[in-house]
Amino acid sequence: MSLLNLITGNPGNQIAEQAENKMGVTKSQMIALLAVAAPLIISYLRNKSKNTADAEALDKALDKDHDGSILNNPSQALDRQDEGNSILEHVFGNDKPNIENQLSKNTGISLDKIGPAMSMLAPVVMGYIGQQKQTNNTQANGLGDLLGNILGHANNEAQASPENPLSNVLKSVLGGEKSEQGGITGLLGSIFGK
Repeated sequence: MSLLNLITGNPGNQIAEQAENKMGVTKSQMIALLAVAAPLIISYLRNKSKNTADAEALDKALDKDHDGSILNNPSQALDRQDEGNSILEHVFGNDKPNIENQLSKNTGISLDKIGPAMSMLAPVVMGYIGQQKQTNNTQANGLGDLLGNILGHANNEAQASPENPLSNVLKSVLGGEKSEQGGITGLLGSIFGK
């Protein structure tokens, strides 16, 4: 499963429907959030994995809690929001409030709902990474490359399918050609200090 499949396929749609029913966030807002949040989480984890201790901690967390089974039952996401919040605090650290504020502005999801919405998505993104880790039989020292490959493949997919509206979002998030969704490029620029 590619990152684009995660976002536009069954997992993304199920989570978006759940968020619409339980939180009053529209389905399209939630899918747009996933399209930005997934590569953002993966990018932050990739940077963290350059540190050996962080890579080993991520490796253990993926093996212990994120085997990818959530992708077969994305409805678990709502029940795992506390876990999701912990993941986001660990991944983003002090950047978390700024990221939530920027994502709220860019997706139109109100600030009081962006945290819970992101917390729903985090275990799913981690499950996706865990599934990719198992599929590729990756160890701690290979996590940076694995995460880089996930992002690279998503960028290639987005470039190859311009008719998909989410491709515009992904291209701008992943640093592809500038799209009409320029706000997201600015968002990531401000988050990464570029």
